[in-house]
Amino acid sequence: MVIDTLSSWHSIVSLRNISGLDSLISEDCVFHSPVVHAPQIGKELTIKYLSAAFKVFINGTFEYVREVSSDNQAVLEFKFYVNDIIINGVDIISWNEGGEIIDFKVMIRPLKAVKIIHEHMGNILALGEGEGEGN
Repeated sequence: MVIDTLSSWHSIVSLRNISGLDSLISEDCVFHSPVVHAPQIGKELTIKYLSAAFKVFINGTFEYVREVSSDNQAVLEFKFYVNDIIINGVDIISWNEGGEIIDFKVMIRPLKAVKIIHEHMGNILALGEGEGEGN
């Protein structure tokens, strides 16, 4: 069965259903963090980083404002607020023929936002809170 990647992703985000990532992320997925230099390779690490990101990004102010997609890739522009700072960014997502995500890149701006995200994500990942259900 082929996964409808974008529909599945939007559902996971809107429902904050982190458990849905398991069937959407491929085993060899590569995650590119806006604050970590080296790509994070593999399903487990990708889910760990995305789960932590949900705790920071999906805070009641997060919304996708634009979507550009083709057959197996999409760029989703988003915005949200943290500490009264507006954060803009994009999720760049690629998927395989089965619809599983094989590459996920997050880019954010401005520099102040990068520093805030680095601090919050670092705290969550250090505590091992990136796994499990969204808060």
